[in-house]
Amino acid sequence: MDKYKINEVLDKLTVKEYRFALREIPGILQVSVNTFHNYRKIKSGEPQDIPYEKVKQLEILFGMENGALANEKMNGKSLVELFKGQY
Repeated sequence: MDKYKINEVLDKLTVKEYRFALREIPGILQVSVNTFHNYRKIKSGEPQDIPYEKVKQLEILFGMENGALANEKMNGKSLVELFKGQY
């Protein structure tokens, strides 16, 4: 499973929109075409990640809510919970 829903979103586009997206998105993100393709290939559980700023830009481009691009949800304890566990 992919770590991000980039391919899922791109697959829903028409052929014309898809070609446009592949041509324009790397420039908008200010990354190389290869880097953008590497972002698309990141699998769940891999340590590789997309910088936060780029994820936010992709969510805006795709018209997604905050955090909707990720296929995995982050879980953890708050600082208050960790503090209470110490004392």
